[in-house]
Amino acid sequence: MPASRLNQSTNYSSMQASQKHGTSENTRKSYYHPHNTSHIQDVNSYCIPQNFQSVDNQFSDDGSHNMNVASQAQQYFTLDSSTGICPVSNSPSTVSFSPNSGSPISQQDGQSYPSHEIHQSPDSNNIYGSPISGSCVTDDEFDLRQKLRELETAMLGPDSDIVDNFERRAMEIPRGDLKQMLIAFARAVAEDDPYMRGALMESLTQMVSVTGDPMQRLGAYLLEGLVARLASSGSAIYKSLKCKEPSSSELLSYMHILYEVCPYFKFGYMSANGAIAEAVRNEDNVHIIDFQIAQGSQWVTLIQALSARPGGPPKIRITGIDDSVSAYARGGGLHLVGQRLSRFAESCKVPFEFHALDMSGCDVQLEHLKVRQGEALAVNFAFQLHHMPDESVSTSNHRDRLLRLIKGLSPTVVTLVEQESNTNTSPFFPRFLETLDYYTSIFESIDVTLPRDHKERISVEQHCLARDIVNIIACEGAERVERHELFGKWRSRFLMAGFSPYPLSSVVNATIKALLEQYNENYRLEERDGALYLGWKRRALAVSCAWR
Repeated sequence: MPASRLNQSTNYSSMQASQKHGTSENTRKSYYHPHNTSHIQDVNSYCIPQNFQSVDNQFSDDGSHNMNVASQAQQYFTLDSSTGICPVSNSPSTVSFSPNSGSPISQQDGQSYPSHEIHQSPDSNNIYGSPISGSCVTDDEFDLRQKLRELETAMLGPDSDIVDNFERRAMEIPRGDLKQMLIAFARAVAEDDPYMRGALMESLTQMVSVTGDPMQRLGAYLLEGLVARLASSGSAIYKSLKCKEPSSSELLSYMHILYEVCPYFKFGYMSANGAIAEAVRNEDNVHIIDFQIAQGSQWVTLIQALSARPGGPPKIRITGIDDSVSAYARGGGLHLVGQRLSRFAESCKVPFEFHALDMSGCDVQLEHLKVRQGEALAVNFAFQLHHMPDESVSTSNHRDRLLRLIKGLSPTVVTLVEQESNTNTSPFFPRFLETLDYYTSIFESIDVTLPRDHKERISVEQHCLARDIVNIIACEGAERVERHELFGKWRSRFLMAGFSPYPLSSVVNATIKALLEQYNENYRLEERDGALYLGWKRRALAVSCAWR
């Protein structure tokens, strides 16, 4: 979701080298390293974490029978300067990737053109994508069979038994059903089936569009992730394109728009702040440790609430953790966060101190936190902990290490807000299906709030959502930083680290329910198993809980 905490940053450095990806479970794809950091300048500006990623992978290595997918990728998936994959630093803090698939669409007139009719220069600002149109899969059966026969004959010879089986399987895919065709393409990728990939590739590029309905828009980014997963030449393709990064102010604007149109982020920060306020209501000295503080906007409302506490406000000290990549979106270093919060606290007459930790959360050790006796300690993990590599990625297992470290500090409360999705250790194909289902709900919820002709909607989805999608689909190993887990798994991790559930306040829950009334009726709020879930229709999308 949104992902992660719309804490995004957008400082890109070097892309990692391409690695060849085979069918073995042990092979890895090469890709960018990103992650996210929330940053918005006003009280309402909290965003989700987005992490950017791109990957270079491979095709099956079956000699003359192998489809040249790299060539097709270059023909059908030319990323323009406003949406191409950009190199980023190895930090997990970056904004989301923005891919576009299909034949080019002019940003001015929205018309689609055959890919061979337009030469796109690296400096172009066009947005790619096209509306649904006829293709080899969606045309009549005779045309489909002819095209498939030509394709298979060229690769396997006219008498191959594989041809009939391939045609039969292709006919089973509902014609014109974008969702089912995406699933079929992903299955072909998972099964290393170059014939089915070849049959579906061109059709899908004609059906997806970053300007279309929710499934067409999501399909553009899913397809880009699938092609990136396949393309061993992906690094060369993407490096050859000039990437126009948004300015820091533009990025903040996009994140602010998403924060306003989707309640998931407000839900997360409000519930975390409510749990902290409840836990420290009688404390005179409060120390908040925020992993991935970004703009620090989450704490404006908490400072304001504590300033009105009967008997006077407590002294507040905040330790803000954030790596240097986030400085781009913030417009400067962590000292800027400290200055803004200090000025605001002073205006509220709240004693305040800020401690900056300019590093990745994975690098945090006990000595960095400067915990003092006599302080009530509150630790905040909002849309961030899923970026920490666990035992499936690294022997260091920073995910559990940090929880044990924090438990050893005897915190008053620890808050966790995460996407309710299962993408951490799932094999590729189930992970694709989960991503498709999860982000279908996200894009549908955006669609009912943000008009399709909204001037900046494409940029919002590209820079705040799409890179996460591509990272989940295209990358493996350490290069995949979007590793969400369901609440049941988080619960197990916290319990194993020695934590006990801290029930959320009924007052906070009522406040969030009132918030949802301002949005669409399809949003759902549910409290169960000691956690609060926010979802769209029948799909839970975000979960919030507290521990001690």
